[in-house]
Amino acid sequence: MQFIEIGGVTLHYQLIGGPADKPVIVFANSLGTDFRIWRDVIIRLAGDFPIVTYDKRGHGLSDVGAAPYSLDDHVDDLAGLLDHLKVKNAIICGLSVGGLIAQGLYAKRPDLVRALALCDTAHKIGTADSWNTRIATVESKGIEILVEPVMKLWFTPAFHKDRKDELTGYSNMLMRQPVAGYTGTCAALRDADYTQAAKAIAVPTLCVVGDQDGSTPPDLVRSMADLIPGSRFKIIPGAGHIPCVEQPEALVDLIRGFIADLPSGD
Repeated sequence: MQFIEIGGVTLHYQLIGGPADKPVIVFANSLGTDFRIWRDVIIRLAGDFPIVTYDKRGHGLSDVGAAPYSLDDHVDDLAGLLDHLKVKNAIICGLSVGGLIAQGLYAKRPDLVRALALCDTAHKIGTADSWNTRIATVESKGIEILVEPVMKLWFTPAFHKDRKDELTGYSNMLMRQPVAGYTGTCAALRDADYTQAAKAIAVPTLCVVGDQDGSTPPDLVRSMADLIPGSRFKIIPGAGHIPCVEQPEALVDLIRGFIADLPSGD
């Protein structure tokens, strides 16, 4: 396991080496998860690309820090990690809040970003009322109260029926996140709006969504893609909010094709 302190917050990360002439791919995870959600994607890319993944603050083995957070806190954490690792011109692949972190990183530190792969995310997710309600519910009743409804958003009915052991594991992952880290990131999502920033993205961008995503539905992700000049929009069949778990092969195919089409020297 690898750890680094960035701005007073210890982050858990993983660096996997790869060919020096290939771009680094950076994976940022979703709300209520840790970087293990990327496992089935990473094992299909490892050896072909250098890879960085990490637990954002308040999740996994990373510090909670001082919650609530802003998206800038999450962005600064990732920027600090990449600076420490001397990574520039990376492909930032973010899921849900990780996708907002990716957008924020480009807006604040474009030197770190060669391209963006934005998975099941948007320029703005949810409303102030919806996030405030979720924060209040978790603070009063615990994360456990969210497990059943959230799993229905994360995964398709087929996953619930045929992959029950995995469903239990991901339910445990959600329940075991620190309450302050979860609600702190909910506050960051509540306050984040990258509508104008999305219009200014000038690097190649892939926008991906599961066809049965209940958290950031295809129409919402498409609306983000429409804001980003020249972006690609792709729907992954048979996937909910976390296609890196449910359909990793399809996601990897899209990522490989996207990288193959990047302009040389971009």
